[in-house]
Amino acid sequence: MSDERLKEISDRQKKKDEKVLFITIVLIGLTIVGFFISLLFGSTSYTPQDMIDTMLGKGTWGSYFVLHNLRIPRSICVIAVGAGLAIAGVAMQALFKNPMASPSILGLSSGASFGASLSIAFGVGAVFGSLSTPLMAFFFCMLTMLLVYGLSITRYGTPVTLLLLSGVAVGAFFSGLTSFIQYIVEPDILQGVVYWTLGSFSRSSWTSVYYGVPTIIVGVIMIAMCHKELNLISLGEEQAKTLGINIRRTRIMLLIGTSLCVGGAVAIAGVIGFVGLIIPHVCRALVGPNHSILIIVSIFTGAIFMITMDCICRYLGEIPVGVLTALLGAPFFIYIMRKKKSEFWGA
Repeated sequence: MSDERLKEISDRQKKKDEKVLFITIVLIGLTIVGFFISLLFGSTSYTPQDMIDTMLGKGTWGSYFVLHNLRIPRSICVIAVGAGLAIAGVAMQALFKNPMASPSILGLSSGASFGASLSIAFGVGAVFGSLSTPLMAFFFCMLTMLLVYGLSITRYGTPVTLLLLSGVAVGAFFSGLTSFIQYIVEPDILQGVVYWTLGSFSRSSWTSVYYGVPTIIVGVIMIAMCHKELNLISLGEEQAKTLGINIRRTRIMLLIGTSLCVGGAVAIAGVIGFVGLIIPHVCRALVGPNHSILIIVSIFTGAIFMITMDCICRYLGEIPVGVLTALLGAPFFIYIMRKKKSEFWGA
């Protein structure tokens, strides 16, 4: 290879690295700005000066209470949930080599929703007090993961197709159970169950931060640790094996990490769909398929996306954020499906 060709490749790579660095810095800046902007939204509007005065201890007692006890923990939860669901989507799409894969494809959201419904409707887990609903959601999310993985194990390994089908089956089963609960409970209880399944940050508090955010952080770290393996698995499992990747260990790490992210997210805000579908595609278009970079960019893009959705929902009168993400996600899903239809049906 000639020196000119090598120099051209080197310059191209340098430009790409500079572009990635610029995008990352911009996303970090937008996340920080979005966090402070989100503190201004709510039933009581505050100006930036009001917020600054309150942070410096010069505001009123009411503004301090709203900011410290309601809006700051809510914004932290919004960022954590957005980042967790986004990185879980990156992991699922790489693991299944399917552009339409998302955390819900394993039925994790359905399992968590059923656990929360049990707690709200029948008081299951009431011994944990106010933590009963999020803990039940998290417990059933992990139980769903164990069921799906257990059903897909064969003596020849754990085929991705069988894992996918097991997730669809278990998810449908838990969705049916949740629908049955909604059918038999009293109308006043039904409202709470439905509200949880729609997804909302309106009840987020410091308690939500303490039990939900650390869980998501652990899940994010577990997925991020597999960034090199994800790059190789995306090329094909056989190639990954020949390069020394332990497929089974990596798959278990990714599944547990995804379950922790989804379980923590559902424990905080209920079921919020399509974030894990939309964000990985947007980030892949920005920085390419290298998971070492894609994971970092997805974390901040997911956080920005969720901050934006939550601010819009608050502005519109505290509508559930899951409704808005579904309205955006469903058309995006159809777009991806049509774009990739030749791969599925040969069209």
